[in-house]
Amino acid sequence: MEAMTLQELNGRVKSTLQFEMPDAYWVQAEISGISPSGQGHCYLELVQKDSTGRTFLAKAKANVWRNTWLRIKPYFEQQTGEPLKVGMKVLLQVTVSFHEVYGYSLVVQDIDPTYTVGDMARRRREILMQLEKDGVIGLNRELDIPALPQRIAVISSATAAGYGDFCDQLSNNVYGFRFYVKLFPALMQGEDVERSVISAMDAVACRRDDFDVLIIIRGGGAVSELSCFDSYDLAFNIANFPLPVITGIGHERDDTVADTVAHTKVKTPTAAAEFLINKVFDTASELENITRRMSDAVNNRMNAEKLRIERLAQKLPSLFAVAKVRREQILENLWNRAVTGVSNVMTAQIHKLELIEKSVAAADPVIILKRGYTMTRLNGRVVKGVADLHKGDRLVTSFADGTVESEII
Repeated sequence: MEAMTLQELNGRVKSTLQFEMPDAYWVQAEISGISPSGQGHCYLELVQKDSTGRTFLAKAKANVWRNTWLRIKPYFEQQTGEPLKVGMKVLLQVTVSFHEVYGYSLVVQDIDPTYTVGDMARRRREILMQLEKDGVIGLNRELDIPALPQRIAVISSATAAGYGDFCDQLSNNVYGFRFYVKLFPALMQGEDVERSVISAMDAVACRRDDFDVLIIIRGGGAVSELSCFDSYDLAFNIANFPLPVITGIGHERDDTVADTVAHTKVKTPTAAAEFLINKVFDTASELENITRRMSDAVNNRMNAEKLRIERLAQKLPSLFAVAKVRREQILENLWNRAVTGVSNVMTAQIHKLELIEKSVAAADPVIILKRGYTMTRLNGRVVKGVADLHKGDRLVTSFADGTVESEII
């Protein structure tokens, strides 16, 4: 059996591919790796996965040569608002290439950004649908922003110009309102944005009683760096956050998922500051109106009471005269009743004393003796019966006109 060298075999493969697939083809794939080179080229790793996203169905290397990369990279970012990155689904126009040493690869000729935009929109819709299914998409909007939101927790990059603009706007407001701002630093660009922002949110949540609202501001930077705010985990944390969340990420395009689940979304950090200032101003204006209405009501009531007192003062002399006559009449009636009552009591007591006097007089021993009765005593005690006497007792018997002595024999 005649053998061939590996180079000869690879040469036949190369010739076959060039003969069988000479044209350019549009291929759908997912980027699993991206490596720009120092020479201006870009090397991609492309994959296709099954419906579960866990199993690889195909893999291929793709090369984007310098001239092509300089053309398609800015166009793609302008159209999609994002750079090419791992995990992004793309529609590439490629030619098939095979090298005897480097093997099979694809050479990228063009890219269709509309496919990626559609996939990004689809992914955003899927995240929103999942949040809706989980019942959390509107939770943060159900919280009430305090009437005077002056204690502000801010998640931003410490060096971001937007954070500086936000603080300047609050500090130099024309009304002189005071705000307390506490920065919780986080990354606002790069692959670690999601993790960093969620970590900062956890730190704010631990001090939730110290703040009225949470502000997430980005400000400046490329629009292409906003995809991190289309994260399910970040959106879930915002939706469930215990304080009202205001986002000022600084862009004019469609809302991110984070904007959608936040309590309030504004365009820029400066707009976030203006929102807080206006909220405090509205409350201050309402308090001023209430104070004015209360003052007017008190003045009106005092004027009405003053007029009523003046009218009463005018009526006092006649009212006093009438009252005086009524009280004098009452006192006179009470006096007459008292005199009559005392007189009746005294008459009854005199009559009672007369009866007692007659009873006492009727019981006088002298009067009884004058009627012919006598009273006998033994040793000074009145003898009440014969049984009290004994032979030899000396008795004294009293008559109306004198006494006699006798002895029991």
